[in-house]
Amino acid sequence: MADYDIEFFFDPVCPFAWITSRWIVKVQEQTDYRVDWRFISLRILNKDKDYATDFPPEYEHGHTAGLRMLRVAAAVRNDLGPEPIGALYSELSGSTFDAEPDEAYRLALGTVEMIAAALERANLDPGFAAAADDASWDSVIEEETELALSRTGRDVGTPIITFQPPDGLSFFGPVISRVPDDADAVPLWNAVTLLAAYPGFAEMKRSLREKPQLRVFGELTDNPAFEDWRGGARAAHLPD
Repeated sequence: MADYDIEFFFDPVCPFAWITSRWIVKVQEQTDYRVDWRFISLRILNKDKDYATDFPPEYEHGHTAGLRMLRVAAAVRNDLGPEPIGALYSELSGSTFDAEPDEAYRLALGTVEMIAAALERANLDPGFAAAADDASWDSVIEEETELALSRTGRDVGTPIITFQPPDGLSFFGPVISRVPDDADAVPLWNAVTLLAAYPGFAEMKRSLREKPQLRVFGELTDNPAFEDWRGGARAAHLPD
């Protein structure tokens, strides 16, 4: 198996994982780090929760769509190895979060048609999209989800990053609302890993965040509104 400097555990429907992943790509381009794109499923992570009471109405559909996309990624990796997964992730999530804001993207999430189109853009066989309906891949995804959680503890979300795997430092996040520019990418990485490596460091967090700067969520701005997030969802959008 190839040696990797970073393992990045992602769910394709998590906007914060997507933003963090684009930062990691910039770090990768400016260093000699190799990145292994691995799986963590929000649907599996929240399998014991009641979606009707714990999340906004659209989250069950979104999390299930993410699991369907990860099934396809697992099938691709099984046949072709890990190298195509970064490009596939870019096409799956990029087509979602870089789209113009409308409801069409929600309806298309996780469909065989949407996944097949992403596979084609990644120069992969669109026939892999059939794996979206194959629940036999769930055991692979759950095992990988559990591996990520074994490194950080269970009270986390996505993404999870391991630096110098398998025994190097692991952490949830960082959760960022915008992709750093090229000049800031590596200094931010150095700051995060320095802090995470300190033996006594446990957590730094605030629930008040900028609205994620993604085209699909509306206008991109240098001064986005702040929102209160709880449990990975905007507090104002949680069920009463």
